[in-house]
Amino acid sequence: MPLLRSILHTLFMGLTVIPYTLTILLLRVCGASSQARYAVARRWLKLSADSAGWFCGIRVRTQGMENLPVAGQPGSDKGVVLLCKHQSTFETFLMPAIMPTPLAYVFKKELLKIPFFGWSIGSLDMIHIDRKDGSRAFHKVVEQGRRLLGQGIWVIMFPEGTRIARGESGEYKTGATRLAIMTGAQVVPIAVTSAKCWPRKAFVKTPGIVDVSVGKPIDSKGRKHDELMAEVEYWIESEMRRLDPEAYVGKPALQAPAAAGAAASAAAEPGTAAK
Repeated sequence: MPLLRSILHTLFMGLTVIPYTLTILLLRVCGASSQARYAVARRWLKLSADSAGWFCGIRVRTQGMENLPVAGQPGSDKGVVLLCKHQSTFETFLMPAIMPTPLAYVFKKELLKIPFFGWSIGSLDMIHIDRKDGSRAFHKVVEQGRRLLGQGIWVIMFPEGTRIARGESGEYKTGATRLAIMTGAQVVPIAVTSAKCWPRKAFVKTPGIVDVSVGKPIDSKGRKHDELMAEVEYWIESEMRRLDPEAYVGKPALQAPAAAGAAASAAAEPGTAAK
């Protein structure tokens, strides 16, 4: 049954992405704003995330959404860089669907080659990079990230760089915290347990609850990129162990960064809401 339901979900996404993509491309040709194109894309992403519930029984439970900055709060004018745990494709659909502000992903340019999906994201105001470009790729992230953050668009990045298996942790790269420090943006860590239902590189999805936990904003002013990322990593990985303890049985205990331990512990107190 999970196989059949997964096939139906994949077919549903494959069929619905076509009209949404054509609409986005038409809006672009007609000179519509990037906000209008994003609104159409967000509807499809939300549809894809919701349909995972309809077809595969995947439900989402959110915590800490009240931690997200709102206009008028200290530092909110500098923008926000979201740093999200990456376990599966699911969170790439889910984040724009649940966030109150338009998002811009930083993604590898190879995704642009995917029919319809790649054409859609290529028509949106996001940041695609060639990883082979090295420092030039990072300069592009900073240049475009600064512009987007200045427009009130939040930049979202997966600091581990790729999808990580359930119960595992990848290398947290500091590009996102470098961007935040250089632009003055706050960083917001996010833990997601998507691999419980949609494992990395898996086709078959299983019913269950995906927990999303949003941490409190962390000011980047006066911080060093490596110790700021260490704080983010500690919060995310600690929260993953709280949300999905059975995945970390037998794993070594985390060591809190000396400079970030108190702050990370204080941040790990999200409120709860369900979806």
